[in-house]
Amino acid sequence: MVNEKFRENVAAWVCFYDRKDAFKGFLGRVLRLKSERELSIAEKTNYLVFMINAFQSLEDEIVSETVLRLASFQSWHSLSYGRFQMELGLNSDLIKKWRRMVKREATKHGESFDPSTALEVQFLRNLIEEFLEILDSKVLPPNHGVNGEDQLLDVNGMEHVDDACVLYCERFVEFLIDLLSQLPTRRYLRPLVADVAVVPKCHLSALYRHEKGKLFTQLVDLLQFYEGFEINDNVGKQLTDDEVLQSHYDRVQSFQLLAFKKIPKLKELALANIGSIDNRNDLTKRLSVLSPEELKDLVCSKLKLISKNDPWSSRVDFLTEVMVSFFKRQQSQKEKINALPLYPNELIMWDESLVPSINYSGEGCLALPKLNLQFLTLHDYLLRNFDLFRLESTYEIREDIQEAVPHLNACINNEGETAFRGWSRMAVPIKEFKISEVKQPNIGEVKPAAVTAEITFSISSYKAQVRSEWNALKEHDVLFLLSIRPSFEPLSSEEGAKASVPQKLGLQYVRGCEIIEVRDEEGTLMNDFTGRIKRDEWKPPKGELRTLTVALDTAQYYMDVSNTAAKGAEDVYGTFNILMRRKPKENNLKAILESIRDLMNEYCIVPDWLHKTFLGYGNPSAAQWTNMPDLLETVDFKECFPDSQVFFVSPDGTENMDPMPPFRVRLPKTIKSSTNALPGNKKAKMSSMSDVPIEDSDKEKEKFVVEAYTPPDPGPYPQDQPRQNSVRFTPTQVGAILSGIQPGLTMVVGPPGTGKTDTAVQILNVLYHNCPSQRTLIITHSNQALNDLFEKIMQRDVPARYLLRLGQGEQELATDLDFSRQGCVNAMLVRRLELLSEVERLARSLQLPEDVGYTCETAGYFWLLHVYSRWEQFLAACNKNKNRQSFVKDRFPFKEFFSDSPKPVFTGESFEKDMRAAKGCFRHLKTVFQELEECRAFELLKSTADRANYLMTKQAKIVAMTCTHAALKRKDFLQLGFKYDNLLMEESAQILEIETFIPMLLQRQEDGYARLKRCILIGDHHQLPPVVKNMAFQKYSHMDQSLFTRFVRLGIPYIELNAQGRARPSIAQLYNWRYRELGDLPCVKQDAIFNKANSGFSFEYQLVDVPDYHDRGESAPSPWFYQNEGEAEYVVSVYIYMRLLGYPANKISILTTYNGQKLLIRDVINRRCAPYDFIGPPSKVTTVDKFQGQQNDFILLSLVRTRFVGHLRDVRRLIVAMSRARLGLYVFCRRSLFEQCYELQPTFQLLLQRPDRLALNFNETTPHTERHVEETGPVHLVSSVDEMISIYQQLYAVKFHQYVAPSIQQTSMSGQDPMDADILISADGVPDDTPHVSNSELEDNGLKVDLSVENHSNGVTEMETSLDNAHVVPRKQFGPSENGRVV
Repeated sequence: MVNEKFRENVAAWVCFYDRKDAFKGFLGRVLRLKSERELSIAEKTNYLVFMINAFQSLEDEIVSETVLRLASFQSWHSLSYGRFQMELGLNSDLIKKWRRMVKREATKHGESFDPSTALEVQFLRNLIEEFLEILDSKVLPPNHGVNGEDQLLDVNGMEHVDDACVLYCERFVEFLIDLLSQLPTRRYLRPLVADVAVVPKCHLSALYRHEKGKLFTQLVDLLQFYEGFEINDNVGKQLTDDEVLQSHYDRVQSFQLLAFKKIPKLKELALANIGSIDNRNDLTKRLSVLSPEELKDLVCSKLKLISKNDPWSSRVDFLTEVMVSFFKRQQSQKEKINALPLYPNELIMWDESLVPSINYSGEGCLALPKLNLQFLTLHDYLLRNFDLFRLESTYEIREDIQEAVPHLNACINNEGETAFRGWSRMAVPIKEFKISEVKQPNIGEVKPAAVTAEITFSISSYKAQVRSEWNALKEHDVLFLLSIRPSFEPLSSEEGAKASVPQKLGLQYVRGCEIIEVRDEEGTLMNDFTGRIKRDEWKPPKGELRTLTVALDTAQYYMDVSNTAAKGAEDVYGTFNILMRRKPKENNLKAILESIRDLMNEYCIVPDWLHKTFLGYGNPSAAQWTNMPDLLETVDFKECFPDSQVFFVSPDGTENMDPMPPFRVRLPKTIKSSTNALPGNKKAKMSSMSDVPIEDSDKEKEKFVVEAYTPPDPGPYPQDQPRQNSVRFTPTQVGAILSGIQPGLTMVVGPPGTGKTDTAVQILNVLYHNCPSQRTLIITHSNQALNDLFEKIMQRDVPARYLLRLGQGEQELATDLDFSRQGCVNAMLVRRLELLSEVERLARSLQLPEDVGYTCETAGYFWLLHVYSRWEQFLAACNKNKNRQSFVKDRFPFKEFFSDSPKPVFTGESFEKDMRAAKGCFRHLKTVFQELEECRAFELLKSTADRANYLMTKQAKIVAMTCTHAALKRKDFLQLGFKYDNLLMEESAQILEIETFIPMLLQRQEDGYARLKRCILIGDHHQLPPVVKNMAFQKYSHMDQSLFTRFVRLGIPYIELNAQGRARPSIAQLYNWRYRELGDLPCVKQDAIFNKANSGFSFEYQLVDVPDYHDRGESAPSPWFYQNEGEAEYVVSVYIYMRLLGYPANKISILTTYNGQKLLIRDVINRRCAPYDFIGPPSKVTTVDKFQGQQNDFILLSLVRTRFVGHLRDVRRLIVAMSRARLGLYVFCRRSLFEQCYELQPTFQLLLQRPDRLALNFNETTPHTERHVEETGPVHLVSSVDEMISIYQQLYAVKFHQYVAPSIQQTSMSGQDPMDADILISADGVPDDTPHVSNSELEDNGLKVDLSVENHSNGVTEMETSLDNAHVVPRKQFGPSENGRVV
């Protein structure tokens, strides 16, 4: 059961939480199972999978308590004596620890206790030895007499392999990799793996060299990599390249010294330089002079690398392999990643063990790294992400190639050359390809420094739209070069079934490249963003030929050229005949991989305060603000503050019973010193203010001290007044805001509708006012979320000149201001002119020459010489005349300048009030000259690019971009010297781990230290994770795990917002069980819209059971493409019913859980709704996954499946589906299937408390009702899809007859053609002026509907009948055709 839950990505251990003691006993029995009975090979494999899953769940205490003992220090009792001595000799601290442990065991069990018999000691060693026995004797079972030798041949002449044993061996190597790739299990297991010599034995096994052992081979290589990983196991410290190299030299030098003293035959080896003996060939050759007995004595007795009792110790090849594994120089991680091509080639693309097809079931294992809880080092973290991101991108590129190439219809022409009879939007034949330059390698490297090529192609065969897409290619876009060579004769059906995808496509080679520049037929530069071509000199491209200069991958080029030279292989670069592009949004492969590779070559890249937390070790609260230095003791909060748990004081320290904003907050001492100031993922009783766990309920809670202060006068003009925030924050939100503005890591979990964005904006607002010199970077996953965040920031009291929005989505901002780089530069230049005119006006008011406002520089001198000096003189005079009430009014030096203020500045009645107003006026002047000083750089810099770069790196205080833009432009940010102090990341639970990590590192270190002071992550790990298209990377490698989710799993404290303001409280109950204490804001309880029922419906939410429709439930025209015709018909019928009642279309969204159903529903809508303007399509028809982060008043949800629950079993998808609706949610599904699913019980038990047939209220025929939401009114239960169709037809007849029939009768009596009548039903149920849809227009859409109107005796027109009949829609199933288009 546990294995199956893990395979389906469902929480496996939760069901045991209520019986922890029983589970502990069960786990103990599982561990003893192998010693109690003999298991079959299939049972052993399942047993292994269970152990793999257990060791991947170390965050669950009920699991980790037991399984971690298996990889504890005690396991060293099973080491051979020589290995035991060697390991203890390497670390003196372990000797003391060992003695203490032995003493403790003797005290506990008695002196006669033999520790080697304990389960913890023998468990892993027995598992390893069992694996080696199966690998050696059962994978290739001997069978005498078949061909005269001890082997069994299959029909193809290959040795027969036991597939079940192969799977077991692969799973076991996966198990060892998992244990060695996490520090808690690696520390004491690695010596055991080395002692048994697992890797050398695997290298010598028959399976390692067998054709069916390809995956096993790749897994063993990965195991070898982790066994020799560059880390100090005892302290968990990453070793530098120098330390690794020095350790290798010391090891070989010690061996040479031993050989020189005790083995005369190896004297030549002893005297050789290390570089000549630390590779496999030289070492094997020099060891060959020893006899088998001498070699065994060397390895087992002198070096003590393995035990004499090892059954393999008599094999010379094994002993040699052990020596080579121990003394060979390993390639460093940096060397490995630097030598790796960034772009995938054809060998990797169709390797199923690396890039599995989409229908990966989770049954077998793969040669892929996993993203789990912990990482050994930052290099380990980067390498795993590099490999996975590269392979995920490879999968997407492979899909693009398989989509584009068939459209080209490649063939062999009469000359025997490849020709293309078709065309593809994304791929074009190459006219000419040539390598233009190969630069010499850099010092210390073998690959060229750069390789450039020129590609010429024609766009003459394309229509204008596709031509413009090819013309839009620009610098840094990634393209792919393909070599297509189809077979001369088409493959037979039998050959086609056996052929691989490249063979079917005729694909020979795939290579990636990056555009340097694009030129048209006349050689004119196109799409230049570097400033070489000025904007006014730009001309449209000429001709139909385009020439690209591209940069090839130097590592791949070096490998290809070396292969051609060494093996006489074909010259790859002379065969390219197709150029393929990809969609720009999906083409960030190179930028992210290059960023990871650059980070691998840097040192100390993560702030010290975050380093251990990031890797998953140490105290989970270590990066929390309460454990950080340089805390803000007092915070200027400015805005509304909740009354509970707050002690309001006046500036003099007395209690203030009637406080008015703004506020200053002084944090209580207990919170500042607490090590657990924010809750983790354990439920605890929380104080309402800051989510501080209450350890002693009798202890009085210490309240926040909040001072309501009087701010200084901002100035006399309306624009001087600060913008006020109208949002009233909950106590938990205030706790999140106060945590976010302090240094360190802040994590905020925001359930649906709890105001995540408002909280984030207030953090930014308060941060700006408390740390005005610091710069903040905002990152989100989507442009929509970034724009929502940015639009709210603009409404706060943050000057617009300090805001900058980078990326492609800034044009979608709902504002008149332009916050792009160019827009901000223009705004600064315009503002400069406005301010200089103000300076001239000030000069005139002081009877001074106006030329002081000529430039920002002259204005600066004017400020010092004439403005500030006058102010100082005025202050000095005021100090001597405080007793004169009108002194300020009479002597203020800038009185004439402020004479145009809306209200008189001075009253002359009070010296204090006038003095405060005078300081406000001077503050206005100071702001003017401060802004001019900021404009001065834009005055000095002349080029647009320089001004934009200055704005980004110096001027802007809040810079916003998506995570994709951050990855694409990281190199540019580093070159420009971009700096920031704080990072706020919204939607962080939807962002890939590596795409979260890169934005932390968009700046260079300062004196070896990272500048980042705050990291604020806001998200919801209970909703859907990042999108990973390949199921294997998602299920096997956990690539869809976000950094936010990993931090939550690690137990890092977080604040969970606990009041939602989106949905009716009753609808919120469908998902609030998943959160700690999710309640409701007063607005959803009090506002009328939430208390009134949904007109025409008895309930505000309901589950509607949909039986088979036309004897069919779910269907799948192609794999993973599920549809349900009955649900599609039912959902659309309910939608039409709502529209006829008068519900606005933009308030209704239709959601489903599968793309196939989405397309089917859209097709039904296109036929039944879209042709009629009074119905029309709904706001959106999309999948639940795509609708995450959005909401609507009414949601119609189709769950599709009728045989298996499918991916809705992932509770996160259920939470998203249930939380999109504000006022009405109607779920269409198969009750009998979903009510039995354990994971979905809390939601479906609530849904099934109501009838499972749609309950309608026929007394309501308008969209408005006064009925209370808890009242059902007369209930009519709909029995079937057909009845629902009949209901909306009758309602349509009533509505149409009521509004349209009289008009038709009038036009008929006047002799006018009824089709000329321009009256239709609008959204609110009244006649509309929208013209009719003509027959021809409908026929163009594939519909033949007779819209002619005739009088009928029953008053129903022919048009009604046409709409009634339109429900018989899906006469065929819809699915993707071979070329991916929907048919």
